[in-house]
Amino acid sequence: IVDPIFFPGGDIGKIAACGTINDLSVMGARPIGISLSIVIEEGFSKKDFLKIIKSIDEVSKSAGVPIVTGDTKVTEKGKIDKIEITTAGVGLTEKVISNDGAKDGDVIISSGDLGEHTVALLSQRFGYKSKIKTDSKTLNKEIEAVGKYLNAAKDPTRGGLAANIVEIAEKSKVKIILEEELLPYKKETKAISGLLGIDFLSFASEGRFIASLPEKDAKKVVTILKKFNPEAKIIGRVEKGKGVYLKTVMNSLRPIEMPRGKLVPRIC
Repeated sequence: IVDPIFFPGGDIGKIAACGTINDLSVMGARPIGISLSIVIEEGFSKKDFLKIIKSIDEVSKSAGVPIVTGDTKVTEKGKIDKIEITTAGVGLTEKVISNDGAKDGDVIISSGDLGEHTVALLSQRFGYKSKIKTDSKTLNKEIEAVGKYLNAAKDPTRGGLAANIVEIAEKSKVKIILEEELLPYKKETKAISGLLGIDFLSFASEGRFIASLPEKDAKKVVTILKKFNPEAKIIGRVEKGKGVYLKTVMNSLRPIEMPRGKLVPRIC
């Protein structure tokens, strides 16, 4: 459920399909099929519906993951807001990439700049101008290329980098330090964050992942990922201890905590 259902670079159908494929992928699974369930409000535009279906079809074909089953229902006007989509998927793997496997001595990487899905969607919702489009895309091919090197991985959707890096640190029982100068955010993303009064570290992405991996493999992995996204880079390191910290340009450590309160609603 997202609002609006169309936004720069995507729509509700694209993120529904990408989201399920990516949830499987960041766990190291090769997605082999997804289900698609759609509930449509009575009177919903046929043109918009076909546009959404086309987006889902394009994601399915580009990722090589078929839609294998599904269902469609129409409900009375006013019972839902336009359209709701539910997807689920099945994948196969020999090695599960958990979110609790970060180890002392690892480095933290981002597969690209973060938060652009939130910026794109909110630009449409609130009517401000932005050149940024959603970062929504499938991750299965990227993970297939580097998965064997990763100790832990997450796609930073709801709660963004802050929520997901804190989750990795807590579950792995380690301390993670991110470098302020290396944070993977465009200047415009940071500017929108200031305009809206929302911490950009909590901005959601729909086509990126963060991961922990041995330092010896980091250069190789980043080189591979740059073929998919030139903004892939190392953003921090893992140490013994607990908590997540941002090392500022003044060389001080600022705690990064799990986002509290109500996050930006209906983003993904």
